[in-house]
Amino acid sequence: MKNIPNIRERLAGNPYVGRGIVAGLSQDGKRAVFAYFIMGRSENSRNRVFVEKGEALYTAPFDESKVKDPSLIIYAPVRVEGGDVIVTNGDQTDTIAEFLRRGKGFRCALATREFEPDAPNYTPRISAILHLKGEFSYEMSILKSADGKGSGCNRFTFSYFPLRGTGHFLHTYVTDGNPLPSFEGEPEPVAVPDDLQAFAREIWDNLNEDNRISLYCRAIDLATGERESILINRFGRE
Repeated sequence: MKNIPNIRERLAGNPYVGRGIVAGLSQDGKRAVFAYFIMGRSENSRNRVFVEKGEALYTAPFDESKVKDPSLIIYAPVRVEGGDVIVTNGDQTDTIAEFLRRGKGFRCALATREFEPDAPNYTPRISAILHLKGEFSYEMSILKSADGKGSGCNRFTFSYFPLRGTGHFLHTYVTDGNPLPSFEGEPEPVAVPDDLQAFAREIWDNLNEDNRISLYCRAIDLATGERESILINRFGRE
């Protein structure tokens, strides 16, 4: 692929893309890379931090006294199950992990789930899985309202052969709005550099400053399994 946009071009000037996942392969072809970020407009949504525990990542309240409804904001965005890394924007992480333990797959797990019950937005559930055993590959999925009114769920899954320096970016909303317009089309190609610190900084610096909340990036060496991770929280903890 030629002239792949960098993540700055995908984010700059957009006030609200919601939650986003990037998955791909580093430029040198040696590391699987992913990123997950959250944004927020309401006080409840903004009152969050990321907390890393081993290979897993969790959202947690920044100020527990201000939590109004934890149902859609507290979950594990990242889990590792066998040779797979799961990255999602909700508790479907646990559904996917459970199905993998039962010998079933990513698509099978997501066939049991649908978009979030947060009318009138009907926020899409976005997910990715990085297959690290054997030859590296990755998949992404979006579950979204069929008509913007919550009448039914459309499920889209995308499977990728990894290309050096290339990833794909999937986010929940096109931009800000009321109701929020759901993401449209295929995950967007983005350039993935070797320098994870620079990649994380480019994402964070180009997320809308008023709405950005937390960012997590990880790179996994495909030969050794060695991990590098970067966590940025707007509020307090890192």
